[in-house]
Amino acid sequence: MSGIDIFIYTAYALFFVAAGAAVLMPLYNAIGQPKTLMTGAIGIVSLLIIFLVGWGLSGSEVTSVYTKFGVASSGSKAIGGALTTMYLLIFLAVVGIIYSEIRTIFNR
Repeated sequence: MSGIDIFIYTAYALFFVAAGAAVLMPLYNAIGQPKTLMTGAIGIVSLLIIFLVGWGLSGSEVTSVYTKFGVASSGSKAIGGALTTMYLLIFLAVVGIIYSEIRTIFNR
């Protein structure tokens, strides 16, 4: 093993420690406050519902470009659902920003 290999394996180990801490620490903190778990679950369920709406609205067309990359009709529908979800979330974010700014103007 050369000196560079040691640094690479150390970086891998530190990455997995950080990833584990990023997952476990919020769960550890949420045990003391179970209501935070509920708000997180509501957020995840909301994202899932928005994705399902986007997936339901998307088509399952397969073009020659899709077949070139091995994308089947189910993959096309999932990609369309993800794109539609992204568009809906961007729209909701913009509407939320506009609403917040208008509300700030009238509350002065």
